[in-house]
Amino acid sequence: MRLYGDWWLGRLVLWCFDPRVLSFARTWGSCRDRMAGTLSTGVAAAGELMARAQQNGDCGSDVGGESLQEPPGPADSVAEATPESGSQASAPATDPGKRKKRRGATGERVVPPPKKRRTGVSFGDEHFAETSYYFEGGLRKVRPYYFDFRTYCKGRWVGHSLLHVFSSEFRAQPLAYYEAAVRAGRLHLNEEPVHDLSVVLKDNDFLRNTVHRHEPPVTAEPIRLLAENEDVVVVDKPSSIPVHPCGRFRHNTVIFILGKEHQLKELHPLHRLDRLTSGVLMFAKTAAVSERIHEQVRDRQLEKEYVCRVEGEFPAKEVTCKEPILVVSYKVGVCRVDPRGKPCETVFQRLSYNGHSSVVKCRPLTGRTHQIRVHLQFLGHPILNDPIYNSVAWGPSRGRGGHIPKTDEELLRDLVAEHQAKQSLDVLYLCESDLSPGLPDSTAASSELTKNSMEELTTGVQKMDGIVAAGPQDLDMTALVSEKASETDVTNQETDPLCTECRLVRQDPLPQDLVMFLHAFCYKGPDFEYVSPMPAWAQDDWQGD
Repeated sequence: MRLYGDWWLGRLVLWCFDPRVLSFARTWGSCRDRMAGTLSTGVAAAGELMARAQQNGDCGSDVGGESLQEPPGPADSVAEATPESGSQASAPATDPGKRKKRRGATGERVVPPPKKRRTGVSFGDEHFAETSYYFEGGLRKVRPYYFDFRTYCKGRWVGHSLLHVFSSEFRAQPLAYYEAAVRAGRLHLNEEPVHDLSVVLKDNDFLRNTVHRHEPPVTAEPIRLLAENEDVVVVDKPSSIPVHPCGRFRHNTVIFILGKEHQLKELHPLHRLDRLTSGVLMFAKTAAVSERIHEQVRDRQLEKEYVCRVEGEFPAKEVTCKEPILVVSYKVGVCRVDPRGKPCETVFQRLSYNGHSSVVKCRPLTGRTHQIRVHLQFLGHPILNDPIYNSVAWGPSRGRGGHIPKTDEELLRDLVAEHQAKQSLDVLYLCESDLSPGLPDSTAASSELTKNSMEELTTGVQKMDGIVAAGPQDLDMTALVSEKASETDVTNQETDPLCTECRLVRQDPLPQDLVMFLHAFCYKGPDFEYVSPMPAWAQDDWQGD
């Protein structure tokens, strides 16, 4: 046994001095040293990053990655850095348990971390109380009110001045207006008043712009409840009322009207109808119900049926249109039949004909934008009073058979010009400020606001109680009205010296001008079916052509 052990010991000694083994050992030692150096460097870097995070108050995030700390107060929003604060910023945190104000280099403007935002869209009593409404001439009208547009700095804005952003992307008003708005205390950056438009924007900058807002009138016809249970709310939506806030509409929307008049809040729209389309509209009361019904939509388990009144004598037999639809402009909201468009299918069946127009039942098997209206235009039977697809802007044939003797740019220009002349740009979800240089522009009222006149207007603003004299947080609508003022005493809200809309005189539309002859009369799924009454224009004996 001893001889056997000595033999193995000798073999081990020879193996240790083998050149190949020695080479491997030297290589492994070198790698080990490098790994140790990298690890120590990584630990040091991690420690430095942790110290900086603790110093800036960025530690303590939840799973979603959002900061758990309370929103910064006014003193922490945009504090001017001092030489002392600059030296403190480069030093490591001595007490990890204590958070310090976020500071930057000397003279550098520091941006506070973004606030935690509530997911989803919801409106509460504070939103409904922004203004009031009244009825006049068959119309529902919203009193003008002050509103804060809020946004975080877009990536493309970083490194550019506010002056550049306003001149290139926010051309609703001339630069003189924004200069006057700054002097009036209407513009805030990280909840601090902006004093100079030359300030350069940084990532996570938060902008708040207080504007005087006007909403177009809608029909005074009430929103009728068709059904309500623990899962859903079903209503009969009148024409002219948008489903949710968009464009110039906020309080004159189904969501806000249901919240204010029926105390139905936190609703989830299950589908949408165009503003001019009336009929069955469903809302879920919970996110779980919303997801369940949307899953049925994805599985094509739901059916929708519409009725409309179209021009001329529609064929008596069933007609199926499978023409693909292309969006010409998302901004203007116009589509047309085009081979490059998305596939879609609509089934039509005539219900009646009065010698001038036909009532047609429509079953869209897909859900493209303006699908029914575009297919009817293609078939040569556009909806009788469709303000877009029965317009002379499409040419002599009005788009029948897809024949449009003009380019898309010419079509859009002519459509916008027609609605400008009628003062009905809101039909296209546009206002004057949305018009690009390539489209007709009638912003003379805005262009007339010279720098001198803006200075005069600013002086007028400063004389108004509760605006400039108030602090930056007092610019909300609620602070512009005295607590002792009655609901009808809203003089300070209804007129504003900086508002160009206040200087315009717009003619109210007639109630019948707000109705399009397209109505969603049935919406059904595996375990529900909701039907609304047929509108007057869909009756067999209607003679309002």
